[in-house]
Amino acid sequence: MAVLLLGTFDTKGGEYAYVRDLVTAAGQEVVLLDAGVMGTPSLTPDVTAADVAEAGGSDLERLRSAGDRGAALRAMADGAAAVAGDLYARGRLSGVLALGGSGGSSIAAAVMAALPVGLPKLLVSTMAGGDVSAYVGQSDVTLMYSVVDVAGINSISRQILGNAAAAIAAMAAAYDARAAAGRPGGARQDDRRPGGARQDDRRPREAGQDDRPLVAATMFGVTTPAVDAARARLEELGYEVLVFHATGSGGRTMEALVASGYFAGVLDLTTTELADELVGGVLSAGPDRLTAAGAAGVPQVVSLGAVDMVNFGPMDTVPERFRDRLLLVHNPTVTLMRTTPAENAELGRTIGAKLAAATGPVALFVPRGGVSAVDVEGGPFHDPAADAACFEAVLRAVAGSDVQVVESEDDINRPRFAVAAADRLHELIQKGRA
Repeated sequence: MAVLLLGTFDTKGGEYAYVRDLVTAAGQEVVLLDAGVMGTPSLTPDVTAADVAEAGGSDLERLRSAGDRGAALRAMADGAAAVAGDLYARGRLSGVLALGGSGGSSIAAAVMAALPVGLPKLLVSTMAGGDVSAYVGQSDVTLMYSVVDVAGINSISRQILGNAAAAIAAMAAAYDARAAAGRPGGARQDDRRPGGARQDDRRPREAGQDDRPLVAATMFGVTTPAVDAARARLEELGYEVLVFHATGSGGRTMEALVASGYFAGVLDLTTTELADELVGGVLSAGPDRLTAAGAAGVPQVVSLGAVDMVNFGPMDTVPERFRDRLLLVHNPTVTLMRTTPAENAELGRTIGAKLAAATGPVALFVPRGGVSAVDVEGGPFHDPAADAACFEAVLRAVAGSDVQVVESEDDINRPRFAVAAADRLHELIQKGRA
């Protein structure tokens, strides 16, 4: 039997490889299932994304070409649940482990809900710090808050993912023992090894450079390319980057760690939590968001990532007063609402005032080409008037202050925009040390 590692290997292959090595080192076999839709997996799966889509009655290429993320996630969740159910029915599962943000967690939750009570199920999620009812439902899922985003192996995620691997390995061993003893809650014993489970890609993981200066970064699904590019650049420059998912709990955690003196700098590309605080979404980090670095004098580079949206749960949870607004189903558990020009203007004033009050060096990066993956030309949230209201308000608010302003015609996810932001943060940090 084996532990099923279920996730999106196009974005989180490295993290799954790290966990896989730990689970196998603990004596458990592993089956790797890729539920990623848009990219090429960086980790070779036992069950490919195409297999998963087919198991759910869909076709991977059609899902990709349709460009509907919500529909694609639902299809992959259906397929992954079907594959996991078949593995269980054939006596090949002793546990399931998944890692993810809102999208990956929604897929994992659907799979875990379809499996019987008693089979170990562990979900490491950035969403575990908030309302988790949509992910748990009536299933016996064990949730572990990831603290930082599931975006690289660093000094914090190494501990969290290590605990998760140890936990699922121990739970799976106990489940196997119950089966061997013929006690309730154990699996069938007709097949002790998972068919097709490969042992390739088992490379040793390098120890972290714990003496590297730490940088905090903020990310959302719609700003992931920007943060990935910036993180890669900062790591080239010698930093360890801790990424925080901008889900309310992520922003609060980051602010607390910044205030405690953990970080040499902050790359706050994704300030979307302020939109939820202003409008009444479910992912607010509170009124103190974007204040800790300024109060502590920590160098920061800030942008306007995902201020085009406010977050709610499933569509039927959106407040009645917002039902006539532009809504987008991001995944089955998250509905996004486009911010208006008036709301964006207020966000710009708020962000600008917070930056102007900072006691340390600050650079503001303005992506005039769009503030998220869905706010680009042709995207469902593309609204030049709303973006302009935010840009004009934030620029007025920082005028006459010491805030450095960098305006770009790129959208936020353009690699050169993200790399330039990373380089500027490096300059601010180095100048402060001179």
